[in-house]
Amino acid sequence: MIYTRKGDDGTTALVGGARVRKDDLRVEVYGTLDELNSYIGLVRELTNNQEHKNQLLLIQNLLFNAESLIACENDSICKTLPQIEQRHIDFLEQSIDILSENIPNLTQFVLPGGSVLVSQINIARTVCRRVERLCVKFNCQNKIDERILRFINRLSDYFFALSRKEIYDNNLKEIYWNKNI
Repeated sequence: MIYTRKGDDGTTALVGGARVRKDDLRVEVYGTLDELNSYIGLVRELTNNQEHKNQLLLIQNLLFNAESLIACENDSICKTLPQIEQRHIDFLEQSIDILSENIPNLTQFVLPGGSVLVSQINIARTVCRRVERLCVKFNCQNKIDERILRFINRLSDYFFALSRKEIYDNNLKEIYWNKNI
């Protein structure tokens, strides 16, 4: 059965069973991570580049790791969950470097757009930035593993690099900010 009725009172269960209100900041953080994961699923379906699909699938799995860690308030249980590790941050940095090869350096701000795919990647990037802001806020109250914070920060950079790569690989034009309008 998909429904339990336990959340009808406005609460939800954390990893480990503790119940909190659905408007709790912890729930907001992992719920927004879930939203980001859904956008990444859409981007993965829209791209024709198999390497990008593979990267995005790995990122989706890593975001589930981060979600479960945020949803856990019991340290002993958290230690048993899959972690975000330095190698995952390294993976993002290496991917960003590869995505950025042979793409001109930016000399002005780029507006989101250029294609449906690039627009969706930029939505994922902005949701990722929102997740980062929520994680920073949550970290003031409940310590988050710093690797999660670094991973999320690199992830938004990854999306920016991916959007530019998709533009150049598909012979599209970047749309630049016109400050004189």
